[in-house]
Amino acid sequence: MSWRRGLKALFIFAALVAMQYTVRPLLGWRVNMDFLVIAVLLVAVRVRPAVATVVGFLTGLVADSLTPTALGAGALAMSAIGFLASYLKAVFFADNVVLHAFFFFVGKWAFDILSLVASRRLTAPELVTELLLWSPLAAAMTAVVGVLVLLLFRSSLEPQSV
Repeated sequence: MSWRRGLKALFIFAALVAMQYTVRPLLGWRVNMDFLVIAVLLVAVRVRPAVATVVGFLTGLVADSLTPTALGAGALAMSAIGFLASYLKAVFFADNVVLHAFFFFVGKWAFDILSLVASRRLTAPELVTELLLWSPLAAAMTAVVGVLVLLLFRSSLEPQSV
């Protein structure tokens, strides 16, 4: 483990969190990418499940602080996503762009499912529309951005580097 690579990975994580609250609101799209999910998934595949769960929980808590009506739903979802990504990394994670895209897509979609169901803010028709239409589109956008981040920072984000 190199300290330089670890600091680069930490900088990338902080940059993704900052982009969630600076770049994403400026775009104003209905289908937004989720930089927090990308950040948690990038950390989760490089650390043990317990650490990934804590990182996911803290990141979700930061996200939930802006939506007090559903406080804890995002933290629960990010914790689950972080744990499962870290636990499953040995099963299917390889250096393949298509696999990374699928990983980001499933991670974002699972996050949306868990957080929307746990928050209990939507009626049944709204929930179905959100989960079957808007959430997969947002997951696809997140997958594209996640793969771009991986391609841009490949040397800093090698699995053995953090």
